[in-house]
Amino acid sequence: MFGIVVYMISQIKKDFKIYSSKEKKEVYKRFFKTGKGEYGEGDIFIGVTTPEMKLVVRKYRRDIPIEETLLFLHSPIHEYRSFALNILRYMYEKGDGFVKKEIVDLYLENVEYINNWDLVDCSAHYIVGDYLLDKERSILYDLVKRDHLWSQRVSILSTFAFIRNNEFEDTLKISKILLSHKHDLMHKAVGWMLREVWKRDSDIVEEFIIKNYNDVPRTTLRYAIERMEEKKRKKFLKGEV
Repeated sequence: MFGIVVYMISQIKKDFKIYSSKEKKEVYKRFFKTGKGEYGEGDIFIGVTTPEMKLVVRKYRRDIPIEETLLFLHSPIHEYRSFALNILRYMYEKGDGFVKKEIVDLYLENVEYINNWDLVDCSAHYIVGDYLLDKERSILYDLVKRDHLWSQRVSILSTFAFIRNNEFEDTLKISKILLSHKHDLMHKAVGWMLREVWKRDSDIVEEFIIKNYNDVPRTTLRYAIERMEEKKRKKFLKGEV
């Protein structure tokens, strides 16, 4: 069995090498802000597109053991980490209660490796959020209080699962905590989640914005009220609330 797993891992890496592109690698390095002092500083890309990565996921998702996904999740290569998270998402969706808990625990124990916005966005609400739908949610408040950008993004993005279930309380509470965040990535994430709530209950978002208007970052405001009636939206942007 060990030999089979080693062979599979070797084949996965060979498949990634086939799809890799120097040109796309350079594009991704700029797009995901890998320069010194940027949020993705030091991240390594090999130039594999998301559709190509998903082809590799579909090829191996039924065979690779859960524990072996950590080899890819702990990799410095961005596409490998994305591969691991998409495998874990598939396993979570297909798994029973025991498997789901195992994957959620593994996910939360390895948040430090889920360290770019696309990695969080493709996994957090599908795994952590879904798991917490019928459970106590204090872990999200632990995550949002950490001095770690990606843990905080996992916290707010996980609430997307609640929003889809027409539950908005945690989204609003975590959004309130994050209004003072310094990073534009979090301003966008909060605004995105508020916009998703808006699609289902515009009044509750409008009330939230009015109550917290002086603390709402400009980017968050623009995202949150994107679907507001144009004349009213312009008033909100001018501070006429």
